[in-house]
Amino acid sequence: MTTTTAGADASPEAGSAMTYVLVDGENIDATLGMSLLGHRPSPDERPRWDRLLSFAERTFAQPTRGLFFLNASSGSMPMAFVQALTAIGYRAIPLAGSGDEKVVDVGIQRTLAAIGEREGDVLLVSHDGDFIDEVRDLLDVPSPSGARRRVGVVGFREYVNIRLASLSTHGMSAPDESTRGLRLYDLESDVDAFTTLLPRVRVIPLDSFDPDRYL
Repeated sequence: MTTTTAGADASPEAGSAMTYVLVDGENIDATLGMSLLGHRPSPDERPRWDRLLSFAERTFAQPTRGLFFLNASSGSMPMAFVQALTAIGYRAIPLAGSGDEKVVDVGIQRTLAAIGEREGDVLLVSHDGDFIDEVRDLLDVPSPSGARRRVGVVGFREYVNIRLASLSTHGMSAPDESTRGLRLYDLESDVDAFTTLLPRVRVIPLDSFDPDRYL
């Protein structure tokens, strides 16, 4: 997807040409199935990944490149899912390794480091604390043009690694353009990636409480 739409975070200082959306599919699927649902998610309980790309374009107001990382160490990959991802604008990245190697984590770490050498903003879709060093580097080191880089993490707020979340002082909302912290976005309430209400027990800001969602 390369359509650019106006968004709340657009500013003259945000001059990057691309928002890279890196999806840790393994982590999101495990968190959704084991921590939230207690069972393997059915198709209607899974995220609508096209909504994530739309959210990224709308929020950062520039073209978006979606990279969806998959563990293919078994030697096979879910072709129907890969084809569906391709159809909605993602590039599927099935990685294979040997032994207990965390191939998805390593692949994302290398990709975050590579983005640090070029222009671009980042949305990392994961709860994993293994990416703290790479995320901190993106926040601390300007892009090659010297522009401030916007970096966000998307997930379920209550499951985001506490050290990763500590890079932001703004809860689950985007900081003002004058600040430099990590932006945290909720995959359900901010991105609206689900068509069904998830069984989450979490603190809900009164201003965002919608009783119709529970009736």
